[in-house]
Amino acid sequence: MPSQKLGTIVVALRLEDRHLEAIRAAAPGAEVVKINGRGEWPARRAELESTVEVIAGVQGSDNLDLASMPRLRWIQTGGAGNDWLIRSPEIANSDVMVTNGSGVAAIPIAEHVLAMMFALSRQIPRFTKSQLDHEWYRGERLAEVDGSTMGIVGLGAIGEKTAEKARGLNMRVLGLRRDPTRSSPHVDRMLGPDGLMELLEVSDWVVLASALTSRTRGLIGEPELRAMKDTACLINIARGALVQEKVLVRALKEGWIGGAGLDVFEREPLPPDSPLWDMDNVLISSHYSHSTPHYNDRLAGVFIENLRRYRAGEPMINVVDKQHNS
Repeated sequence: MPSQKLGTIVVALRLEDRHLEAIRAAAPGAEVVKINGRGEWPARRAELESTVEVIAGVQGSDNLDLASMPRLRWIQTGGAGNDWLIRSPEIANSDVMVTNGSGVAAIPIAEHVLAMMFALSRQIPRFTKSQLDHEWYRGERLAEVDGSTMGIVGLGAIGEKTAEKARGLNMRVLGLRRDPTRSSPHVDRMLGPDGLMELLEVSDWVVLASALTSRTRGLIGEPELRAMKDTACLINIARGALVQEKVLVRALKEGWIGGAGLDVFEREPLPPDSPLWDMDNVLISSHYSHSTPHYNDRLAGVFIENLRRYRAGEPMINVVDKQHNS
C-alpha cells in the first residue's frame, strides 16, 4: 500500500515526455524524477534513495540496496523476464512488490515465432544464401505449417498470443504450464510439467516461452531433444539457459531434430566462434524478438494503470510471484 503522501517516483524507463506527463497526472503531488536509463542510477542513488517509493526500470540487488531505501514499496521492470530475482535474494525475500511488463511484447514475439517458423519450413535462409551466391537452388524437404502441431512450453502472455496466432493458421496447439487446470481458448490440449516429453514427441514446432527459474534452467537437454521428431524445429524466444546449448549443437549436427530458430543464447552476444552461426538449419536473431515501435506506449500504459491502482489500493496487474520466479 502507498504511504499517506506518495514518495518519489523514479523512472529509468526510456519513455517520452508525453508518457512522463501521463505518469505525473496519475500521481498528482508526487515528485516524478526521470533518469536516463539504469546507467544514470549510480550517480543519482545517494540523492534519491531515502525518498523513493516507486522505481521503474532499475532492478537487482547490485543496484538497489534495500537497507538504504526505507520507503521503497514497488519496483516496475521494463520487461517480462523475472530471472534477475534468482540473483537478487534480498529483493525476492522482501516485502517490496515487483510488477513486470508481461504482455507488452506478446504481439511482436508471437509474430517473430511465426516468421522463424515460416522461414524454416520454406528454407528461406538457404534461399537467401543462394541469392547472394547467384546459385539456382531448388530446395529440399520444404514443409507446410498448415495442419502441423505446435507445442508451447510456457503459457504466459507470450505463449497465449503465439497459440492464438497458430490456431489462425489451422495448427494443432499443445500447451504446457505449471498449472494445467488453467485452460486457454487457443490450446487444443493443456499439459502440466510432467507432460513435457509427450509434448516434445508429437510436436512439429516446439516453442520455448517459459520463464527461467531454478527449475527450468537446462530444461531442454539430450533426453528432450532425442524425444523430438527428426523433422521438428525448436524455437526459443524465452531465455538461452533453458536449453543446454552444447547438446543442441550436437542434435542439429547429427539430425536428432530438423532445425532451430534462436533469439536467445546461453552467452550473449553469441560468440563469433559458435558453430550455430554456420548451420544451414539454424535461424539466428539477436535477442530482438520483442522489438516493436509500440513497446514504450504499452509499457507506459501498464505502469500508469498500476500507478492508479496503487494509489487507490486496488489489485495490481502483472504482479510477480517472487518466490516462484526465484
